[in-house]
Parts: sequence; structure tokens; C-alpha cells
Amino acid sequence: MSNELKVTFQPSGRTVYVLPGTLLLEAAGRAGIVLQTPCGGRGTCGKCRVRIAQGDCGPAEGEGHGRSRALAKQGFRLACQAHVTSPLVVGIPAESLFEATEQILTDDSGNAAALHPVVRKVFFELSPPSAEDPRSDAIRLMHAVGDVEIPYNILQKLPGFLRANSWQGTAVIVSDRLAAVEVGNTSQDSYGIAIDLGTTTIVATLFDLVRGTSRAIASSMNPQVGFGDDVIARISRIRENHGALAELQQSVLKALNGLIQSLTEEARVPARQIYEVVVAGNSTMQQTLCGLDPSALGEVPFVQVLERPLSLPAAQLGLAVNPGADLFVFPQVGGFVGGDTVAGILAARMDQASEPMLLVDIGTNGEIVLAHNGGMEATSTAAGPAFEGARIVQGMRATAGAIEKVIIADDVVVNVIGNAKPMGLCGTALIDAVAELLRCGVIDETGRIVPPDEAPEALPFRLRRRLTPVDGETHFLLVAAEGSASGEPIYLWQKDVRELQLATGAIRAGINILLRRAGLEPAQLGRVLLAGAFGNFIRRSNARRIGLLPQIPCGRIHFIGNAASLGAKLALLAAEERERATGFTEKVTHVDLSLDPEFQMEFGMSMIFPSGDVDSCAEGDAGADRRGEEHP
Repeated sequence: MSNELKVTFQPSGRTVYVLPGTLLLEAAGRAGIVLQTPCGGRGTCGKCRVRIAQGDCGPAEGEGHGRSRALAKQGFRLACQAHVTSPLVVGIPAESLFEATEQILTDDSGNAAALHPVVRKVFFELSPPSAEDPRSDAIRLMHAVGDVEIPYNILQKLPGFLRANSWQGTAVIVSDRLAAVEVGNTSQDSYGIAIDLGTTTIVATLFDLVRGTSRAIASSMNPQVGFGDDVIARISRIRENHGALAELQQSVLKALNGLIQSLTEEARVPARQIYEVVVAGNSTMQQTLCGLDPSALGEVPFVQVLERPLSLPAAQLGLAVNPGADLFVFPQVGGFVGGDTVAGILAARMDQASEPMLLVDIGTNGEIVLAHNGGMEATSTAAGPAFEGARIVQGMRATAGAIEKVIIADDVVVNVIGNAKPMGLCGTALIDAVAELLRCGVIDETGRIVPPDEAPEALPFRLRRRLTPVDGETHFLLVAAEGSASGEPIYLWQKDVRELQLATGAIRAGINILLRRAGLEPAQLGRVLLAGAFGNFIRRSNARRIGLLPQIPCGRIHFIGNAASLGAKLALLAAEERERATGFTEKVTHVDLSLDPEFQMEFGMSMIFPSGDVDSCAEGDAGADRRGEEHP
């Protein structure tokens, strides 16, 4: 291990430890901060500019001319060009964030669009009934706030409320339904929550629906992990155990209520002022949340309960928000292509693509969408949990003590989350290690780790001595026993490489089949968008080297962060966005790989790593680094 440097990002206060020489853009990614990089990290757009508040970070080449020179003197740097060489405190301007308000609220022209949530609040002052005006209470209220549906439970309370409050109050309207009436003028207090309901993690964001600003964000593990690492295991449990569906539903609802409590406490917002909850998740997650049996997804053909979006009272599920609040669940495409993929399509504006565009959400289930000639095709492939450290001999999730980055030159250098002694390796380190060992000839195209006597002659001695034959197989030593937290050596095992080949092969086969159906070659792709929490941490050059991503210039590969979360936010903040998402169910063609006769053959071929003439960065990718130091 090398001495790592502490980088703190403001105003969030998030801190990471990175290797010397790491790009600021990557350090931000490690902290979960996604910066705008429309130029692909080439340093030409200036959108990822940050300010160095403490520490030394000299300007990169190209930042010393004209306006850039003036900004550099003020401490500004391009995160895609500046490297960490000392401990830093870095300020992130709001406009540099991928999910800045200006980025979220845009219309087709790219200009700021009006905030238009389905929730609106109207303060009313009514004249009391008289002999000359004997209209009913309901008609009197609707004359002031508009023609709305008034549910029976509110009708029951309405007469007493109006007379007790001098015929004044605030009407809370969700779509065309009166959700509540409140004492006084509360028209400026309206909130909603956007939720990315993942197989492994849940991310929730509290938004001010009057101002369109984020007030708090919270995340947690999905407790359904206790029922199985992947959706297939959870579906099997439901199929085999009566009452399991209710167990899974209640476990995730408990987690959501815990996140809601965290959000309201952080933002100091009463839960009763939350009137809308929007959820985007994969097919299994959305259906179990709503108590809909996903058993049909466990057999061919994989059938969902429904494709259209679902809107139901949040109180019906027991969510701890306003009793009149709505829960909006994203529409689905088909099979395992669920609401999270639809949300990603919405966030990436794939329906507006002017050139072939590929969206890849890498996780336990890999969702892939190809936009071409005004149409879209989507598929899902079972990559398995290797990317999350599962089924890896010394694998672990991306938590403190996990090796998350591996660089190999004359010897091995690792980066550990939390600047602690390493305990194991997570998915990004697995990709790094295999890619680096492919480059130096320690792993061959079939995925075999070669024994010392077959290693290339030019292999440095320090690397050669890390090759450890055991029972007819060779393992590669990443961390010696004295350097690990457990006192046991940490290896890249031959079994680990095989697990990565299975996961990579599944994603790569899905991509190849979609491209073939469209009559496209990889080189014709204008952009490849990487989505999802894991996708944000992958180093492009290494993902290309193992064949996980198409062999195109790294500058065409863009990170869009948690696209499912961003899509959910869009649908929360603007009614037009959710209508647009609903329309995708008819615009996106679902491709079921289980029914494709070519899939098994393509899958087998895709498990072979690309040949050795693949370099880490294709032409024109000035921002990428052979040793994996480019943005994750």
C-alpha cells in the first residue's frame, strides 16, 4: 500500500482517501459526487470546475491561459485534469454537479423549465354561507381552489374545519384530488421524496416542491438482502414459502420509513408535509414493495404483473408521510427491465438521441438500452453479484477496509476505502486487478492465471514472486499477510477471475445482441452511458480491457451517476416528466435474451477476454491514463 491522501469535499463534508496522483474527478466519484463531464473528461468543456480551499493542487496544462488563468489564480481547477498531490479541501460549485437543479429541470431546448409537481397547495379565504349564497361547503371550496375530487374522509371533516378556522386554510391538491386541508397558510411548505429502490441499496432524496431544491438525502442497505443477494433468490423464496411476499414487503417498508425519518430529522421537516413519494426500482423490487407477487418472473417467459405506472395511497402501504399522500411507482418495460431502467432512460434523455446511444446499468442484474434511429430496445441480463464482491473468495462490499483500486507497474499498489488496513476486495478492485494482469500477461485470454514458469520474461521480479501455485492453480498475491487487517494474505484467486468472466460475459453478450439486432458495430456508438452506483466507480480503460464495455474511445463513455434516482427526481418535480416516462412503455421494445437462440453462443464467446492488442485507451482519449487513474 502507498500513503493515501485525505480529500474532503464541501459543502457535503464527504471525505475519501486516495492514492497520490489520482484525478480529482475520480476522488469526487469515490465520495459519491458526480460532476458534469459532457466532454468525456478531456478538459475542453470546463463543466467540472472545482475550487481548492485548502492544500496544494497546481493547475494542469491548458489551465494557464486566458480566463482559465484568472480562475486558476482564484483556486479553481478542472477536476478531470487536476491530480491529488497533497491533502485537500475542495469546494464543489452547485453548477458543476451532474444533478444540479439546472441539470434536472430542463426542457427539450436545454433551458430551465418551470417546476410543475403534481402536488400544489392553495391558500383559500371563503365567504361563509348566507341566505343569498347557500352553496354547499364542497362547492364553495372548489370555487376557490378548482374542480377537485374530494374524498369521503375529507368531506367528513370539512364542515367542522371550515367553521373552526373562520373559513380559511390551505388546500393540498395531488393531481386532481384534495389530499388534505390545513390550518393557516402553509402554501410554502410542500415536500416530496424520490426513491431509488435497488436490489442491494436504497437511496432517498427529500425535495422542496415549491422551490425545486433538494433538502436531504439518505441511503441504506436493502434489508431484503437477508432473503437473498439477488432477485432470483428472493423470487424463489416467495414461490416456495407462504407468507414470504409479506415478509419481503414489510422489510423494505420498514427501511423506507427509517429513511423518511432520517430525511425529516435532517431537514427539520414534519412528515405530515410530505405529500408525494416516487419510487423507481427493478421489476422485482417494485412489485414486492406494492405486495404484488413476482413469482411469474421466476420462469420463462418472464412476466411482470403490469407495465403501466401504479399510483396508490401511501397510507395503504403504511408509509410514514401525510395520510393523503400518493405513492407513484414507475412504469416497467418487460421481464426484468423495470422502473429503474425507465427512470434511467428518462434521466439520460435517450428518446432524444441524435446518434446511437447505449445505456448500461451494471449491477446484479445488468440492464442495457440501445437508442437508434428514433427507437429503443432494452434487455436485462443476470450478471450475478460478483461486481458487488459476492462469490469472490476474499470479496466484500464497498465499505471501510475494502480494496477498491489496484494499480500494477513494477509492483502492486492498492487503494483502500477508509484508509484502513485491507480486509478484502470489492468489485472495482476485481476489475482493476484482472485488467492490469491481462496487460502484463499474467492472465491470458481464457482467464487463466499463468504459473511463474509461464509468465512473460519481461515480468518484473516483484510481480513474478506474487504468483502463488496452489493445487494445480495459480493465485496472485495482492496484499501480504503483514499488511492485511486479518493477518492473512489477500489473493486474487483463479475462481475470482472465473466469476468475473461470467458477469462480464453476460453484460457483453447483451450489448452485442442489441447491436446486432440494430445492424450496428461498436465503433458506430456515439455515446455509452454508465449508470448505477457501481457504474460510477468503474475505470473506463479497465472496463474496456476486460471486455465489459465496447472497444470505443474512452471519451465516448460517460458517467451519469445514479440515473434511476435522477429519473425519480424528475418525475417528482414535473408532471410532464412522469407522463413522458409512462410513454416509454410503448416506445421501448423489450428483448428477452432467454428466448434468443444466439444468446448462449454469444455468452460463451463473451467470456473470453479481448485479445492483447486492445490498449487501455482508444485514440483521441487524452484524459485517460493507462494505469487506471482516470475518472472511475
